[in-house]
Amino acid sequence: MAEAAHQVPKMMSAMLLTGHGDVDKLQYRQDVTTPKPGVGQVLVQVTATAKNNTDRKAREGLYPTKGKEEVTSFAMGGSPTLTFPRIQGADIAGRVVAVGEGVDAARIGERGLLDFNIYADERRDINLTPDYYGHGADGGYADFVAVPADQFHHVPNPELRDAELAAMGMCSYQTAYHMMTSANVSAGERVLVTGASGGVGTALIQLCRIVGAIPYAVSQPDKADALLALGAEAVIDRGDLSTFVERVLATTDGKPIDAVMDLVGGQMTDLFIDTMIVDMQGRNSYPRLSIAGASGGNISEIMWTRVYLYQVQIFGVSHGTREEAEQLIEWIRSGALKPVLHGAFKLSDLHNAERYFVNRGSNYLGKIVIVPDAQWETHGAPFALTTA
Repeated sequence: MAEAAHQVPKMMSAMLLTGHGDVDKLQYRQDVTTPKPGVGQVLVQVTATAKNNTDRKAREGLYPTKGKEEVTSFAMGGSPTLTFPRIQGADIAGRVVAVGEGVDAARIGERGLLDFNIYADERRDINLTPDYYGHGADGGYADFVAVPADQFHHVPNPELRDAELAAMGMCSYQTAYHMMTSANVSAGERVLVTGASGGVGTALIQLCRIVGAIPYAVSQPDKADALLALGAEAVIDRGDLSTFVERVLATTDGKPIDAVMDLVGGQMTDLFIDTMIVDMQGRNSYPRLSIAGASGGNISEIMWTRVYLYQVQIFGVSHGTREEAEQLIEWIRSGALKPVLHGAFKLSDLHNAERYFVNRGSNYLGKIVIVPDAQWETHGAPFALTTA
């Protein structure tokens, strides 16, 4: 193992998830053994890790696939990979401080961003058993993390602070991009983006503009100015469900939405379909519903006749592919994608960050990042948030 000029400490600080439950299951420790990079890996000194809703859902066991009351995390590959204790945190920015066998020592010192996926094989265009760092292996809520060298992408861009780079992490941006590629979103199409103020939503707005699609954002009115500045064509108030479809169509001059990027689910799913099937003769493609979240409820009631008679195509999305991750890195390096950073918390204050995330108010837009205490003054303090 080749190391940076300064010695990597044998012990580190980390936040350990000790079981399913509330934030009391997260324990901050300062006596955790620092990992060593294995064959083909790099050891990254973490400077910032973006918080994702999947952290909370995995902690609370909110990924049922067999029964509504099931308390579990997902196991698409068959056997559960979330074991305890686990260090969560998927969207990791930092610097290479050591390399394992087979990795060029010249990479030491590189600043980069992790493609968070744990891929089951080398296929580049498909990912059928999604898992990720922070779930199936330890992640970035720590001082150091060992990850595959080919998935830690060099992003030297001096205009991006480390916290901003973490805010552009693959968990949100790759999910957003995979929602679009699954539904074959193309230039000129009208795309309804639900949950538009969160990490995936803000990524979708930017990505739609990159490919030439027209994003219509569903959010709260007080976030309209920020979302319009980010690239939304219009912002539709998610309140008053009885007039929702009418208000969406008013923004499109009565033209149907071509594809819906759904992060909400629940009772709104049927309404989202309604925005696409109002004028089938006026469409140039099949209605498409791409689903990657259920913040509004895990159960939706839909008449299947409406789905198959109107030929609504439904895509379930989780994570993405190597090809998509590499395309996103290219757009980050070129400046085509911009960070939407809400603020930062110290790693030792993760309990408060979790509470803030769940109870966030109307001023919330973008991503929260978690910064190791040892890195706080440089990488966290300029973006500090307080629970007040």
